[in-house]
Amino acid sequence: MVDCDDEKKLQKFYADLLGWEVCRLFDRPAVRSSSGIVFLFIEEDDYVPPVWPEQNGKQQKQMHFDFQVDNVADTVKRAEALGAVKAKAQFGGEHFVTMIDPAGHPFCLCKK
Repeated sequence: MVDCDDEKKLQKFYADLLGWEVCRLFDRPAVRSSSGIVFLFIEEDDYVPPVWPEQNGKQQKQMHFDFQVDNVADTVKRAEALGAVKAKAQFGGEHFVTMIDPAGHPFCLCKK
């Protein structure tokens, strides 16, 4: 379950980024991979995006997905076109790029 401020927007983002099926499960908007991995989304009225990198006294991340991709640079461009932004703090060198999804959650695009 991924908390956010706009569950439909985040559902569409991850469906488009990952190529997963858009569905509804347990009465929640969701995306599902062909192998059965499911992300459910829930819109919270008092949602506060996490701060990345984490800082004391600020909203901590609730999750951090890592996705292995064939071409990191191309996938970064696609993620940006879908509404993600590259995190200002990067720690992956050539191996991964940390991105921020439209709800503020960090995720990494990792070299296979």
